[in-house]
Amino acid sequence: MTDIRRTKLLTQPVNAAPDRLEAYRVEFAPGQLGGPHLHPGPVTGYVESGAIAFERDGHPATELGPGDVFFEPAGETIRRFDNLSDREPATFIAFYLVNGDQPLIRPAQ
Repeated sequence: MTDIRRTKLLTQPVNAAPDRLEAYRVEFAPGQLGGPHLHPGPVTGYVESGAIAFERDGHPATELGPGDVFFEPAGETIRRFDNLSDREPATFIAFYLVNGDQPLIRPAQ
């Protein structure tokens, strides 16, 4: 039997009591902007392709690329989640901890 290699990418306390986990593949068109938003439950994700500008409220913007992971705490404003390329799409997998009929995402005020 071949050994299985596991590489830890993220450990993050979530302080939530979700009733389910939902996973989505999200595709941004070239140059698409996510706009300021927040989530009622915590979200973690994994970038499959492209280059994404990621900025949480109170944190400096960072560039995410293939293989990078991110975490968005429940209720915290995400200032930027934007496709940095005006020619190529960006794709990521997002895992949402959801409780009841909460929306997955809301625009930030």
